[in-house]
Amino acid sequence: MTQTLQIERSGGVARVWLDRPDVRNAFNESVIAELGATFATFHDDAALRVVVLGGRGKAFCAGADLGWMRAMADYSWEQNRADAQALADMLWTLYRCPVPVIGRIHGDCYAGGVGLAAVCDVLVAADAASFCLSEAKLGLLPGTISPYVVRALGEQASRRYFVTAERFSAVQAQALGFVHAVCLPDEIDAKVDEIVAAIAANGPMAVRACKRLVQDVAGRPIDAALREDTARRIADIRASAEGREGVQSFLGKRAPAWLPPVTPP
Repeated sequence: MTQTLQIERSGGVARVWLDRPDVRNAFNESVIAELGATFATFHDDAALRVVVLGGRGKAFCAGADLGWMRAMADYSWEQNRADAQALADMLWTLYRCPVPVIGRIHGDCYAGGVGLAAVCDVLVAADAASFCLSEAKLGLLPGTISPYVVRALGEQASRRYFVTAERFSAVQAQALGFVHAVCLPDEIDAKVDEIVAAIAANGPMAVRACKRLVQDVAGRPIDAALREDTARRIADIRASAEGREGVQSFLGKRAPAWLPPVTPP
């Protein structure tokens, strides 16, 4: 158990809930440490298929905790550097989670909360969710979250919202390609479960390889090294037991071995 998270596990699905509803799931050093430690355990979990990240209460994550911010006001440069490094390391651990992470977004998703959303692979948002990169309002900048936000939100949109600190809606976020699905609040869990089921129907190792492929290929020049790398990857997975089973089951018009058997009615 952790002090700031709720973790639920059912088969190959892990659900991680930010559990500080009284402060709209704002994070502090404890949240950072516990999120990093929790996702670090997922890296060696061969049975894991997908992770859902959400927030309890009325918001996904409102950014930094006010008490934590007050404490940082008296930090030295060295303390600020170490504190920021801990956040950067946590975000990297979530980003490199070997299985897809689905962000379940509702209510406020502000500042560092946008960073948490940006490291997710799929984002499902309630239509009333609100996003804001609010750091400039406080004379700060979204430093540690920027590599993930710029990738997920896009450079052009980031140019605007980093400097204006304007709020933008879930519908706007979807139009920008940041959010993948927008639904009514009482439909969000059904939509998340739909995406979980779609992922679970695919080859477990193929899903992991596909996630890593996007991260490794994005932004790279299409040169000889990339062409060689991608050819090697497809050869590796074609020759694997899972790849052979997937092709054979397709040709044989049967369910692949990784799906549970269907019991006749």
